[in-house]
Amino acid sequence: MALLVFDDPDMDLHEPSWGHVERPDRLRAARAAMTGFAGVTWCRPRFATRADLVHVHDAPYVDALIALHGASAVLDADTELSPGSVRAALLAAGAVQDAVERVCEGPDRRALCLVRPPGHHARADRAMGFCVFNNVVVGASRALRAGLRRILIVDWDVHHGNGTQELVQDHPGVLFASLHEGDGFWPGTGGADERGPHGTILNVPLPAGAGHDEILAAFDDRIRARADAFAPELVLVSAGFDAHREDGMGDLLATDETFAALTRRVRALADTHAGGRLVLVLEGGYFLPALGRSLRACADVLLESP
Repeated sequence: MALLVFDDPDMDLHEPSWGHVERPDRLRAARAAMTGFAGVTWCRPRFATRADLVHVHDAPYVDALIALHGASAVLDADTELSPGSVRAALLAAGAVQDAVERVCEGPDRRALCLVRPPGHHARADRAMGFCVFNNVVVGASRALRAGLRRILIVDWDVHHGNGTQELVQDHPGVLFASLHEGDGFWPGTGGADERGPHGTILNVPLPAGAGHDEILAAFDDRIRARADAFAPELVLVSAGFDAHREDGMGDLLATDETFAALTRRVRALADTHAGGRLVLVLEGGYFLPALGRSLRACADVLLESP
């Protein structure tokens, strides 16, 4: 079984102003980390189309973003566009959609999407927190339109995926489970009491200083049984690596081994319920050495035999 890795160097064309932490070097470090693996198949994604995006985002927002192709703009206090950013964002969303199609069709059932700009803060009608289009929800939308009925989205970024929660909470066929730093940490959402109208939102806020053992215990105690009962037909992961102890974005203390252990847990869920269908989508992760090591640790698990 190959691991499909979706990547395109044109996503490096998203170049916010000098000094911005969400920079092209992130994908260069990710690519370097993924070189030398036997069993990896590199895939070039298609662009997401307007029709793909309006299943997730409001049409005026999509049209306004597409109209900014080739321009520079400031979308919010954290999110900037350079002339190549819209192209990169369309590739990022398209990569996740392509990955979902490939793992659903088989024979390969595991994929890793090396994408930027990231997506899990993007809301229906606006960009937020470095994110332009909500890549993982674009993938989930494609799976639902293909006939899947139950999709699990696990988010282990240090920041709560507020955009993802908003976009999926009204759909009873999508279970969203998020491990993130709590106690009012940015963006200030993701409380354990936020369950959504169908009870399909499962937030697990973690205290500052939580490390390997606490993070895995939270997954095992709060998420595993709920995910097993839900029996997903596809597992998507918003895989942020800014919870790493060496990353200055937050105050969680994950290690390379933490991300490998989390990957082993979501892989087990996918193997048990979803015929192995599992897609990891890059979100945060800004200290490049830790990002590269953590990705390699996850890839080792994804390449293990079922």
